[in-house]
Formats: sequence, structure tokens, C-alpha cells
Amino acid sequence: MKLERFSAVGAVGRPVREARGFSVAVGEERLRVELVRADLARLSLSRGGRFDERPTFASAFALPAPIVHDVCASGSEILLETSALKLRVARPELAISAERSDGTPIFESARDASGRSLAYVVLNDAFALARRRAPGDALFGLGQRTGRFERSGRRFLMWNVDVLSPGVLRTNRLDVPDPDEHGVSTSFDPYYSSTPFFQHGRRRTAGPGDERLEASGFFFDNGWPAEFDFRDDAALFVRFFGGAYTEYVFAGPELGRVLEAFSFVTGRPQLPPLWSLGHHQCRWHDYTDRELAKIAEQYRERGIPCDALWLDIGHMNGHRVFTFHPERFPEPASTFSALGERGFRVVTIVDPGVKIEAGFGVFDEGKAQGLFSKTESGTLYEGIVWPGRTAFPDFVQERTRAFWAELVAKHAARGVAGIWNDMNEPATGPIEPFSMRFDRDGANDPHERWHNQYALLMAFATRAGLEKARPGERPFILTRAAFAGIQRVAAQWLGDHAASFEHLRMGVAMALGMGISGQPFVGGDVPGFAGVAEPELAARWFAYAALTPFCRCHHELGSGDHYPWSFGAEVEAIARSALELRYRLLPYLYTAFRESSETGAPVQRPLVFDFQDDPRVATIDDQFLLGDALLVAPILDAGRVARSTYLPKGEFIDWHTKAAHPGASDVISPAPLGLCPLYARAGAVIPMLAEAPLTTMGHAPELVELHAFVPSDDARRTSALYEDDGLSDAFLGGACVDTRFELERANDRVMLRARVTGAGFPELRRRRFRVVFANVVPREVRVNGAALALVDGGVVFANHAEPFELVAEL
Repeated sequence: MKLERFSAVGAVGRPVREARGFSVAVGEERLRVELVRADLARLSLSRGGRFDERPTFASAFALPAPIVHDVCASGSEILLETSALKLRVARPELAISAERSDGTPIFESARDASGRSLAYVVLNDAFALARRRAPGDALFGLGQRTGRFERSGRRFLMWNVDVLSPGVLRTNRLDVPDPDEHGVSTSFDPYYSSTPFFQHGRRRTAGPGDERLEASGFFFDNGWPAEFDFRDDAALFVRFFGGAYTEYVFAGPELGRVLEAFSFVTGRPQLPPLWSLGHHQCRWHDYTDRELAKIAEQYRERGIPCDALWLDIGHMNGHRVFTFHPERFPEPASTFSALGERGFRVVTIVDPGVKIEAGFGVFDEGKAQGLFSKTESGTLYEGIVWPGRTAFPDFVQERTRAFWAELVAKHAARGVAGIWNDMNEPATGPIEPFSMRFDRDGANDPHERWHNQYALLMAFATRAGLEKARPGERPFILTRAAFAGIQRVAAQWLGDHAASFEHLRMGVAMALGMGISGQPFVGGDVPGFAGVAEPELAARWFAYAALTPFCRCHHELGSGDHYPWSFGAEVEAIARSALELRYRLLPYLYTAFRESSETGAPVQRPLVFDFQDDPRVATIDDQFLLGDALLVAPILDAGRVARSTYLPKGEFIDWHTKAAHPGASDVISPAPLGLCPLYARAGAVIPMLAEAPLTTMGHAPELVELHAFVPSDDARRTSALYEDDGLSDAFLGGACVDTRFELERANDRVMLRARVTGAGFPELRRRRFRVVFANVVPREVRVNGAALALVDGGVVFANHAEPFELVAEL
């Protein structure tokens, strides 16, 4: 990145101590350094002498009590120190660095060829900075991006776009890398979402064979267009096209600790309703109510699990938002009620574009109240999307969000279970978006300030509407576009990916990047949205997608069917088997989401998240962990019947063969069509349903299986099973059962101990556990001292949320 024309803001003055740190003059501006936590600092600089105290809607935390710290100043630097970090501001030329309490680096300002510090430089409304890095350092994050999960060597633009809209980059006046590149490319950038947050991993060698990454994290609380340039081996560059500098610095060094701190700032992921973790069926098609009922009938007759049917834009009357076509859906509430009796919920699409039409109530009311975005001159902004001439709600206004929430609540009252927010970048068709302006406190802000946050604000309004329609019930929202903080209100899918192995592979890395950027609830359209999937691709995609956080079939208009039964009997059987495994794993998957809601940890997680001390895993993005215990290695190329899988440090047990494999090694994983290589970490206890239900609606199992993967050598590992009613927010008051397992092997004895917390809940029907020994055959098993017979590799005993101790002799 060339910054020759950018200028420094001036010399650093004398610091003024403040309750959480200090502030100091830098030329005519002022730098403020504040401690949020001992391991988390916030840096901000004024623009035009003023601080922007509300730069975005991303942050969602209350400041804790002031942190114990020291501030020391000398002629050459100002030092802020806590128990976790030391942050230094050089004087008189501004340069900033930070290190952990043990002296390991967090970040350090870079310098240009002339020796000038690039801690913060400006050019008109833009600002930029550069930080030192070393060859071999790893860079992660930035949310939804194409390409490899490890971000080195590329340049990224934060600007939400509808990637398949023809000429989408030509309607932008931004400095984009390749304006002629088409959105179907697996290296296309920018993308639907913007998350200006990344992790910098430095390799540290403590001794022979002891190498690990030490990670620090950086979140720029700025919604303007931005560029992150990671092409230089010696420095990384960040440029924002406008707005003020506000940055959160996370000390780490564990990736999990960085992500916990980031989700502390931007909000923990929501615990979703259980039904949203089931299988979903969607199609861009002008369904009638009878056709939708027929799809439901097909799923049930074919014995394929499914929880939700979705309606794309064809359900509306002339693409008028919040309407139903009078002939295709004359009585939507009755239709949805009948589907509910068969265990299906219905989700409908809701786009932000409102048809400009006198007599259309949504438009008339929104216009009368001044709730739509205007141009600089104060006239109504118009785009062209599905309804034709289209107005766009100004979601920056709180009263617009309240207006939209009322519309959502009325829509949900017809029996709509969840809302799918699409076209919310916002997509404006062939009309450039920059004339669309936003009103925050009468400011008439330029489009660029709020563009990247438009979808986040729409999701806020949507969630408020669903909560109003169903008080006490967890809402479900799916969004295409997003900004940092989206995890606390909505799930995301990966967008309009093509039915190709290239996009299948790209989607794996993309999901890992989103997970480590704070969004755990992600998944791609199965088996690809655009184009026609070949049977082999469909089989591989179903096998993979069943082991991801969000699992939805979706396909474009006019390209043939993509239902599980559309590819022949063999693929249908593969899809059924994959989805049955998913449904049996729901207790495990739901528990992983519970952990995510408490710590921010991803559900579909890159290997480096759990194995930072393994030098090989930083660049691996064609396999992943589902939760903390299952390693998934999907087939991502045509014609493959096996693949090489890297098993990180530890021990892993093949899910299919039960063979044990030492970690830090490569294995050849057989993968005939329909089989996705899957491994469990030794010592793990995987909670499962004994049989796969066709729907989660009303499903309250009396028996839960605990699949124990016993290590070959002495070892100990903890696992969990989290249970609540799966629908309400009663768990926030303790209405849940949280069971923590410790599996320990000592010589030929295996001990499984369980402790239980939580107040329980009325819907709990579990009365028994069945412990399945996945890879060993004990000669004797006792539970709480009583001997039990081993039947089909397992033992069954009564348990209704009580602690227990199991001892097995091998």
C-alpha cells in the first residue's frame, strides 16, 4: 500500500491521566488510550478535534470497573501497564507498540523506507496505519472472504456487495482490485459481509520441537469502506476511506482468548432455537401452497429429516414485501398451521426494498413518516430491484427500526417462524448506491458511513419484531450481508455459490474464516445455488453439509430441481444417511452452540483454533473441527475415493472403522461416495440420539446415548451435554441441565464421571443414559457401584439429570 501522500498528524505531547488510561495531544488531535479489561485496550483518535463516541452499532458491552494499571511518562515514551499487557506510545513522533506481560509482542507500528512512523497517517478524510510482521506470520479473520483461510498475500476490501449482480463493482466509486472480475470467481473480493477484525499469529520457538503461534487480535470499530493489505511480508497495512480511528486490541495469546474478548466487545453469539439446527429446504420458485405441502409430503414419505420449509421471493404479491400472493397463498396462516402439524416450520424471505407504489401500505406509511432513505437534496432515493422502482428503509433511524419491527411482528403472526433477510448489502440493482443517505440525529450522513452496517441494523429490527410476536421465544433470522456484531442477532449463509467442487472447497475455508471472526452460525447452500449439480457433487455436498452449523438446501430459479431425491436413488440414500447422522448428533451440536454463546468459540472451527502448538495447522482449511471433538475431512474434488487427512497432536479414532491413530501424522482416509471422513478425539464423550427423528418439533427423547472414545494410553478429557427446552429464553434464568463429563483412562481402568448443574426444565423427558464404548469392549462395567450388563457395546442406566460415576475394566 502506497502511503507517500499521507501525512502524520503531529507530535505527541504530555499525557493526561484518566480513570482508564490516559489521553495525549497529537498535533491538533488527541489520542485516547483506555483499558476495557486487563487484556483489552481501546485506542481512539479525534478527527477535527472531536471523538466519535458512537462510531458503529457493533459494540454491545458495558464497561466493567476500572482496571488496575500504571501510567509512566518519560521524554521518549508513555507506558501504560496492566497485569496482562504493556502499551507504549513513543514521543515526540507517534509510534505505538504493545507487548504481553511476558514480553512477547502484540503489535508494533511499522516505518516506511525513510524511517517515518506509520502508526497513524491521514489524507483528507482517509486514514491509514501499518504494523510490523515477519515472514511466516499467520493472519486470520476479516470474516467472509474468498480464497484461503490464512489471509497472507492478499488485499481485501470491506464493502458489502451482491456478488452475482452484473457489473456490481462498476456501480462503486471505490478503489477495487479487479473491477472486471465476476462474482462467481473463487477469488472475487469484496463479498457480502464486512468484519474489520483480524488475528495476527506470530511463530514462537521455545525449544527444539516446541513451536507455537501466539495470537493477538485487532478490531477497528469503523463501518466505512476499508482496505486490509496483507501482501507485504514485512508489514501489514490498514486504510479506512473515512470516519475516525477507534481500535480494540486483544492481547491473546490464545485464539480462543482473542475471540472471547472480541465477542465480549461485539456481543456473544445467540443460542439458537433447536429447530434451526435441523435440516432446511428452500428453493427460488413460485410455489403454491399445494406445492409446498407436496414438498413436505415428499420429505415425510421418503423418511428424510427436515424441520423447516422456506419461501423465496415468489411467495409475495408482485414482490411487495410482507405480502402473500393472493392465488398462490390465499390463506397463509392456515397453510403454515397445517405444515406445523407435520413438524415443519416456515421461514419467508424479507428484502429491504419496498415497492414505490401509491396505495401499497408499507410504502405509503413509511413515506408519510419520513422513514425511507433520501438523497442529499432530500428527495426519496430510488433503486431498481425485484419490485421495480424501490425505496429503502433508513434503518439508521431508531424509529424506522421500530416501524419495521411492527411489520415483522404482523408477518410472524400469520405463522411465519423465522425471517430470511436478503438483498441487504443493500443491493440497489443497476443504480449506484452512493446517492442513498442516512439520517442519524439529523446528520444526513453519506452512504459510505452506514452501508456496511445496513444489514446489521435490519437484523436488529427483524429480531425486535420476532420477539414482539413471540415473547419469551428465541427468534431465528438468516442474513446475507453483515457487519461485526451480527452474531448476536442472526445466522448467515455463504451466499449464492455455484454448484461446483471449486465453490464447495471455497465454502469450507469461507466458513472457517467467518467462525474465527465471531460468527459461529454459518453454512452454504446445498448442493450449490447457481447451476446444476452433478450427482457426485450432490452426494459429497450433502455428506459435508450435514456436519456444518447451518444446513439448508437452496437452488436458483430455472435450473432444475436440487431436492435430496433429485439426483437418483443412490444420492437420496446418501443424503438421508447424512441427515440422519446430523439429527442423531443434535445433542452434541446444540452443546457446541451453547459453548459458543458463552465464549464466542466457533462451532465449525479451524484446526489452529484448538491446536496452536501444532506448527502444521495454521494453513489447513480443507478439514475442520465440528465442536471441539469431531474432526471432519470432506471430499472436495471430483473423482476422489480417498484423501490425505492431517491429524493434529493427540490421538484420534476413526468414526467409521473405530481404528485409533496417533496425532501429528497424516493418514489416508477411505471415502467411497457418501462417506465423509470423520474422526473423534480420544477421550471425548459424544452425546447422541439413539435414532434420528424426522423433526425436532415435539421431540423430547427419553434416552440419550453417550459415545465414549477411550484413549489408548493414560489420559483425561472433559466433554459436555447441554439440555434445555430448545425454544424459549427460560434457560437464561437457569432452566436447563448442564452435564459435564470427565473421561479418564488409568492402565486398564476407564472412569467416566458426570457432574450436573442447572435447575432443570419441565420439558425434560430424559430418563436413561446409554454409554456406548465406541472403540473398546470392557469386561466389567459398574455405575455408582452397581454392575451392569454390556449389550451391543453399551450399558443402559437410569438418569434424570443426576451425577454418576461409571467404572469400566478393560
